[in-house]
Amino acid sequence: MKEFITITKVLSDVNRVRILLALDGRELCVCQLIVLLGLAPSTVSKHLWILKQAGLVDLRKEGRWSYYHINYESPSELILQAINWTITSNRSSPLIMKDNKRLQEILKMKLDELCQSIPGPTTH
Repeated sequence: MKEFITITKVLSDVNRVRILLALDGRELCVCQLIVLLGLAPSTVSKHLWILKQAGLVDLRKEGRWSYYHINYESPSELILQAINWTITSNRSSPLIMKDNKRLQEILKMKLDELCQSIPGPTTH
């Protein structure tokens, strides 16, 4: 029951759901998520930390870059069900469709330039 409550609390935030949907089928750098969500770097990092602590996403570091992806490698059955339910329930949401369109533009940008355009310190 504790895992269920944790997952539902994590998924009760629209920006964390947006992150999860943005990561569907791909991994993204923190900078890409910052630009997509239009939030402060510290806010996006906090959301990613919460998603990671709940076991919904995982992190891969490559040099100075941190890439996040959905945790399909070692999730519990409950986490896997929550991920699948969240994605299928929200895929056709107008906000998610708008995010997907914006994400296609973001993915065309050079990562170095994108991350340099973000003011303040970021964890790439």
